Amino acid sequence: MKQAPPPPPPPPRPSSALPFPSSSSLSLRPLPFLPFPLLLPLAPSSPARCGRLYWPFGGWRRLRIGCRPRMGVAVSSAHPEAPGPTRGSRLSWVSTAARVRARIGSWVASLLCRAGCVRALARSRLKGWRARASRGGRWLCVRRRSALRTTGSVHEGSFQVNMSSKICGGSVVEMQGDEMTRVIWELIKEKLIFPYVDLDLHSYDLGIENRDATNDKVTSEAAEAIKKYNVGIKCATITPDEKRVEEFKLKQMWKSPNGTIRNILGGTVFREAIICKNIPRLVSGWVKPIIIGRHAYGDQYRATDFVVPRPGKVEMVYTPQDGGKAVTYLVHNFEAGGGVAMGMYNLDQSIRDFAHSSFQMALSKSWPLYMSTKNTILKRYDGRFKDIFQEIYEKQYRSKFEAKKIWYEHRLIDDMVAQAMKSEGGFIWACKNYDGDVQSDSVAQGYGSLGMMTSVLICPDGKTVEAEAAHGTVTRHFRMHQKGQETSTNPIASIFAWSRGLAHRAKLDNNTELSTFATTLEDVCVETIEAGFMTKDLAACIKGLPNVQRSDYLNTFEFMDKLGENLKAKLASQAKL
Repeated sequence: MKQAPPPPPPPPRPSSALPFPSSSSLSLRPLPFLPFPLLLPLAPSSPARCGRLYWPFGGWRRLRIGCRPRMGVAVSSAHPEAPGPTRGSRLSWVSTAARVRARIGSWVASLLCRAGCVRALARSRLKGWRARASRGGRWLCVRRRSALRTTGSVHEGSFQVNMSSKICGGSVVEMQGDEMTRVIWELIKEKLIFPYVDLDLHSYDLGIENRDATNDKVTSEAAEAIKKYNVGIKCATITPDEKRVEEFKLKQMWKSPNGTIRNILGGTVFREAIICKNIPRLVSGWVKPIIIGRHAYGDQYRATDFVVPRPGKVEMVYTPQDGGKAVTYLVHNFEAGGGVAMGMYNLDQSIRDFAHSSFQMALSKSWPLYMSTKNTILKRYDGRFKDIFQEIYEKQYRSKFEAKKIWYEHRLIDDMVAQAMKSEGGFIWACKNYDGDVQSDSVAQGYGSLGMMTSVLICPDGKTVEAEAAHGTVTRHFRMHQKGQETSTNPIASIFAWSRGLAHRAKLDNNTELSTFATTLEDVCVETIEAGFMTKDLAACIKGLPNVQRSDYLNTFEFMDKLGENLKAKLASQAKL
């Protein structure tokens, strides 16, 4: 019988990997019954999970087998444990790999799981063992349970244990982020997603260090993957300024990854408040959500502005591409002194995409749509938005709106602001880029907290969606977390990024089970808060920050544990029905 060739030496561990901690009682033990020498790190004190690993194709595979240190051992200097009992969800994975035939690998994986030797498994299709290093691929990060996307055709998938009882979730692009939101992101996957849903997860590390290491190519690759798989779920990321460039020793001040992704995908960013009965609203009349649709392209955000240093003329010149006569427009004749000037633009196609996304969102929610501009002043610029929206509505959407007994209406921005304050909510508000930037934060605060706001990018085709949290990376809490201090960070917006992304995946695949799970996850978040279990920021909304006591809120990990318990209980109760 022909012997399998011996495995080549495994590639070096990434620089972020930590050596095996001596305090974790780990040992490398050879398994003599295998058809090749494999060193497996065993952790006898860690309870095992049963599971199977299947490869649908033949050929060579890399089998990676991992386990955790025993409970109570913190091994990650980047994510130190807070005082008190440690949690296994924040412990590292350690692993080893071997080159095996697919059939043998499946047998070994199942045997080791059933024997109680391992806690988790990960695998990838192998196309050249040594191609990994030369093609710039990355190994599974030992500090995280999710896998990192690699270049080329080599792809590492997330571990699969007891998959027979999980919901089939389909393909999803996940984008990891920075700082405290990244810590929360991993907890969300561990406690709320992976135990219940089997995803074909395509993960991209958009952390600031990896964006710098890849010259920000990873951001473009993530956006292209979203276009391919139609669903993206993004963690909050750092947009570097001068201080961040110095802090991380960056090659340059990279652009906002959100902006890069939006420019590639197009579409409209929709933000919606998450309403809880016990969280008071600054605008008490808002009993239903208001969804802000922001046209995230052009206008001031792609403008050319400059300081006029001394008297002179500022003109704009349009030169036709077909060689026609150029047209010059006088902006202003600065006679007495200098000042400032700006030129900005937008595209008909971008405005049309904005209109389609807005109409489709209104239809999906069965809510009326309002579009606001200042076309009485900017008669041609804002008038173009108004005319295109009206044209598309009349030709393609009026009958659909009337069938749902909803409507579309254009209003002046100042009139719309006043109307929104008087309303009870329950409508879509389409805004130009700057208006949407301002009004989305204003509306979020009116509902109580920016941490209770969803953000979803819907592309013009209505098929491609990217969901994310509407807030930043919570740097202040991360600094506390690094020092081992207790934090109470609100994860709700990040959880809803997952739920909205999974809900759209379910819609595309007609997956009722996944849709029910996404709805249940959102219900559990709201019900938990309404039951009095919340983070410090929400407790401050209720009692006022100076009056908040430690007993009024849960810390970050306690709140995630509570959500995990409640989700498990609710899903179990649904299964009995």
